Amino acid sequence: MNATAASVAAIIERELRSLRAQLEAYSDERDIWLVAPGISNPPGVLAAHLVGNLQHFIGARMGGTGYVRDREAEFARRDRSREELVAAIDETRGVVRATLAALPDGELDQDYPETIASVRVSTGDLLIHLASHLAYHLGQVDYHRRLLAGGGSLRSVPVQELATARPT
Repeated sequence: MNATAASVAAIIERELRSLRAQLEAYSDERDIWLVAPGISNPPGVLAAHLVGNLQHFIGARMGGTGYVRDREAEFARRDRSREELVAAIDETRGVVRATLAALPDGELDQDYPETIASVRVSTGDLLIHLASHLAYHLGQVDYHRRLLAGGGSLRSVPVQELATARPT
């Protein structure tokens, strides 16, 4: 696997593990659907959105998995169980790992196979964007859990999980 693809894959997998841990840290499953003033998307919606986003852009478009995204449902459905969300996160981790491991050399420098928001970008840039998008929403989930449902920090993004991490 290309070193950059390996790094992005490790970061996305780490963030997905953290998302899973965040959802599991809610003592009451119903709290993943709490909405406070000024917040439109509770953690359950964000988890579904993140899974759909990665399954579409990495799994379906890059890996040919056949996943069909329903972005509207990602934001509209409020009835998924924590168990269902966790299973979807775990499945997505596997799809990301397998797809990025199979990327041909030079693929990161090529245009991504789909126009996004009326622009063309390289596959490498899109992967970095997807990792950043995931981290952005993961932070929202973390703050939601700590502010609305109680609980402390989970130390969610350890540098030891980066692809190039090695003991000194």
